[in-house]
Amino acid sequence: MEKGIKGPRKKRKLSRVTTLHYFKLCYRSVLLILATFAYVRMRLEGEKFVMSEFVSKPLLTVIWAIFMVGMTLRFFPSKWESPGCQKQFGRNYNPTGSTDVKLHDNNAVVITALIWLFFNGIFGALKMTGVFDEGIMMLLCLVYSVCDMICILFFCPFQTWILKNRCCVSCRIYNWDFAMMFTPLFFVPGVYTWSLLIVAVALLLRWEILVWQYPERFSENTNEYLNCVNCTEKLCTHKKQLIQMKRELKKLAEKQAERILQKTHR
Repeated sequence: MEKGIKGPRKKRKLSRVTTLHYFKLCYRSVLLILATFAYVRMRLEGEKFVMSEFVSKPLLTVIWAIFMVGMTLRFFPSKWESPGCQKQFGRNYNPTGSTDVKLHDNNAVVITALIWLFFNGIFGALKMTGVFDEGIMMLLCLVYSVCDMICILFFCPFQTWILKNRCCVSCRIYNWDFAMMFTPLFFVPGVYTWSLLIVAVALLLRWEILVWQYPERFSENTNEYLNCVNCTEKLCTHKKQLIQMKRELKKLAEKQAERILQKTHR
């Protein structure tokens, strides 16, 4: 091929990590749909949704088990997880030679936490006043679980508007996901609900302790593992392909609209 002439763009296959993200999006969406149908059916039949009857509800047991296993695995290194959460482990620290540790603005991190607590505080108040019941709070957790994957795969408001991080790999609060997901369960006392919340908070606390103890692991300046060249996720490539596809679909829609207008004016 001659110089200056660009060939067709090669479409990259989804990475193993991104494929797993899509799998999570699918099964979490299915869990949300099933739980919503179950909740609506119970309400229509006049039954009260009580989380203490957890064992007698197989769907709730499955939901608890899936997320408990997912959180437990997050405590250990894994090639199947995003570098965003794996950077906490010592084995993934590859020194660049620089000692200039640069982390995201702590003010932005605090603002993110306050915004999250504020809105969930409102939902908690609605639960305490009887407007929301335990079933709604559980559904809210499942909505958060789906939104978590949407943030990773498509668009994250925290990244875009507050934290301003380059990508998920460099995200300062990546391991906050489960704690944010199960925040509504604080207002639903019970062994099963609070066990999810306690493990999620343990993940968050461990993450924050490691950020304080080993900040060099979390900085792109000091950890080669976080550089684009070493990324195993390749989400940025995936997102660029989605943007390109969106542009192509827009152009196609505009052409179709022009054709329809031309036919109507004949």
